[in-house]
Amino acid sequence: MTDDWYGPDAATFGDRVAAARDAAGMSQVALARRLDVKLKTLQGWENDLSEPRANRLQTLARLLDVSVAWLLTGEGDGVPGPDAAPDVLPQDLREALLDIRELRAQMKTAQDRLARLEKSLRQILKDTI
Repeated sequence: MTDDWYGPDAATFGDRVAAARDAAGMSQVALARRLDVKLKTLQGWENDLSEPRANRLQTLARLLDVSVAWLLTGEGDGVPGPDAAPDVLPQDLREALLDIRELRAQMKTAQDRLARLEKSLRQILKDTI
């Protein structure tokens, strides 16, 4: 039996999403809202019925403060193990940190979208000139 329940040999993608969400102190409803997906979609991920697309996967990893590699394989930066120090931050501070993490993820998504739009505009201008 393995000591690392959420490692690559024991856990599924859905197990790791649920563990990271729990470690972040978020409910399924809160995480779905932050990801702008339906609750049923998030539940499908946690139940290994489906997986998110790449852009949602990156946002999910950022919001949960884990690496994409850990979510997919169980290797890399994931949730703290059982020997980690307990979370001593008050709930309101944890919520503020989650809000900051969410805003950072939204800004990254907006930055990526802006870069794609700029590339499209450059191509249109190049084709018309």
